[in-house]
Amino acid sequence: MENRKTALITGGSRGIGRAICLELAKEGMDIVFSYQKGAGEAEETALLCREYGVRVLPLQADVAKPEDCSILVQKALEFSENQIDVLVNNAGITRDNLLLRMSDDQFQQVIDTNLTGTFYMMREVSKTMLKKRKGRIINISSVVGIKGNPGQVNYAASKAGVIGMTKSLARELAARKITVNAIAPGMIETDMTKALPQNAREEIINSIPMKIMGQPQDIAKAVAFLAGEGGQYITGQVLSVDGGLAI
Repeated sequence: MENRKTALITGGSRGIGRAICLELAKEGMDIVFSYQKGAGEAEETALLCREYGVRVLPLQADVAKPEDCSILVQKALEFSENQIDVLVNNAGITRDNLLLRMSDDQFQQVIDTNLTGTFYMMREVSKTMLKKRKGRIINISSVVGIKGNPGQVNYAASKAGVIGMTKSLARELAARKITVNAIAPGMIETDMTKALPQNAREEIINSIPMKIMGQPQDIAKAVAFLAGEGGQYITGQVLSVDGGLAI
């Protein structure tokens, strides 16, 4: 129990977030994860994680609110006896629209959750990691933050911003043996992509060099690598997990 690690994952109730929770639980880490809505899905994630014999704490929080982030980290520290070893910033939303039709709220909501929420969480967790002189921060960006996408000016801005913050914070924390990296998923099979019309799915798949969509587990395994021993000398990097889409 002395070497037990704790991972804090935002947006962990379903999709990529759930896969990350399960993969890190499989690695033996205790899991704290946030969700904004969907208590039933959150409890299902918690039950699945507990099957690996780890402790799990689901917490409802909106990462766009600094007070929620502060409380989330405080409760995670109480749960873990004052230690957060891994932070995964996964919570994110989309409000897609063409720029000329995009409202102020559509733009700001995406920035507030995806970019500012990541900032709040990194700021809170960095405090405890600096005291411990160790830690791993992994931010979930997107291929859209690298190459852009029509109808997603807000989302692309938020995910490109995450990459910039990742590289900057990596420089700030490296001397304290804290790594900060980003993962940029491509088109991943989630509830959102499954709901696409067949012709839209085929068009997306044809644009991917590997000609297949990724699975949430592909992202989760990349997170586990960066969070594990293999990632101890990697910082400030962006790992594209996209089947070649960003090439």
